[in-house]
Amino acid sequence: MASPPLPGPYSTDLPTVPEWLNKGDNAWQLTAATFVGIQSMPGLVVLYGSIVKKKWAVNSAFMALYAYASTLIVWVLLAFRMAFGDRLFPFWGKAGPALTQEFLVARASFPATAHYGAGGKLEVGPTQPFYPEASLVLFQFQLAAITLVLLAGALLGRMNIRAWMVFSPLWLLLSYTVCAFSLWGGGFLYQWGVIDYSGGYVVHLSSGVAGFTAAYWVGPRMKSDRERFAPNNILLMIAGGGLLWLGWAGFNGGAPYAPNLTASVAVLNTNVSAAASLLTWTCLDVIFFGKPSVIGAVQGMMTGLVCVTPGAGLVHTWAAMLMGISAGSVPWLTMMVLHKRSALLQKVDDTLAVFHTHAVAGLLGGLLTGLLATPELTSLHTHVPGTRGAFYGGGIAQVGKQLAAALFVVVWNVVVTTGILLCVGLVIPLRMPDDELKIGDDAAHGEEAYALWGDGERFDVSRRAAARSNVVGDQTVDQRLAAMGARGVTVQL
Repeated sequence: MASPPLPGPYSTDLPTVPEWLNKGDNAWQLTAATFVGIQSMPGLVVLYGSIVKKKWAVNSAFMALYAYASTLIVWVLLAFRMAFGDRLFPFWGKAGPALTQEFLVARASFPATAHYGAGGKLEVGPTQPFYPEASLVLFQFQLAAITLVLLAGALLGRMNIRAWMVFSPLWLLLSYTVCAFSLWGGGFLYQWGVIDYSGGYVVHLSSGVAGFTAAYWVGPRMKSDRERFAPNNILLMIAGGGLLWLGWAGFNGGAPYAPNLTASVAVLNTNVSAAASLLTWTCLDVIFFGKPSVIGAVQGMMTGLVCVTPGAGLVHTWAAMLMGISAGSVPWLTMMVLHKRSALLQKVDDTLAVFHTHAVAGLLGGLLTGLLATPELTSLHTHVPGTRGAFYGGGIAQVGKQLAAALFVVVWNVVVTTGILLCVGLVIPLRMPDDELKIGDDAAHGEEAYALWGDGERFDVSRRAAARSNVVGDQTVDQRLAAMGARGVTVQL
């Protein structure tokens, strides 16, 4: 007797459930994209709003919020296909929209242009995950958005918000898409066999170098802000950092485009590296400064997450721990020792040390991946046969590829970021004027984060007098408060 047909939601012949669609794969990719989105919104929005001085809380959070929203619109209009579409140049795809039903419900496939070697032999065929293009567009958008949000960390506390609103979509189009296509979308570095599992170069090296370059051209914060820029809420800073850490499960777990073996290894390795780096950074703070720094612990967590990203699903867990220890010590040394001895590093006002936590850690992770990537795990992920780390028979060639790719990313970001800012600066001042810098959020947005008074702001006596003179019934506000036994309290932050 023939078995009854499957119920509607599990039928394979419905238009909404084509034969190639794996519901588990699709569900995980959408979940991973959401995890990455939580890293930006609210993770980095909260972290930026709390790690800065109180007068910059609103502006810092809004820079992240704006970058996230503007990236999505530019991504679906043009940028996705520039990063993952048909080849225009060896380093860039053809621009085009990702908005139509025909495109978004078709099976995801990349690179869009096949690569043929000598004699016309197909060398690299397309990767085709078991879900629609819409899921890939969403996941890759989240990675693009967080790159811009991380870049913003170098510019907090002085960049003209209108200049940022123009700069961020231009940088996405002219810089991010080039690096993404070159390393992930079928470009020359992808075909060459450079390993960047989930964005050590595309996301972190790019954001760190571009942020440092932008900080140079925008100029520094006010002298008083550079000397004293204490967080306005350390507990919220930790909460934002925690969302960033946990969200990294989607960042690295979604990189294989399926919930497969490398995804499981990647998520475990991500957490191990973050913990090892946090503890290493904290121990170094205690040894050299006598106290564990909470800000330092968050920075150590960050560098551990960044460093493991280029090889999260491709290395042993003991190697991930080694990468974490390296991430907690090398960027610590560049920030605490090299920074103080370098005239250039001291001149450039990188507000949240994005150069150290992302550029240095991302480069370090890329090089360590060139040494430690195992052939078994790499064969499950890469499209180039025989790719492996130098310690597993890959030789120095793989490390050379990693170095060459890093050099390309660095040079491209320096040149393009400089060009964009010089052009934007012709129309809009890149830095807020000094009189607005003294005020902060209220000058930039007409809003303030907290209804508290302090942090060195000047009290507007005329506004207070006007408020106190308001009459309610037959009594002034002062008289009503006195009748209730209320007394004024000054809060010094």
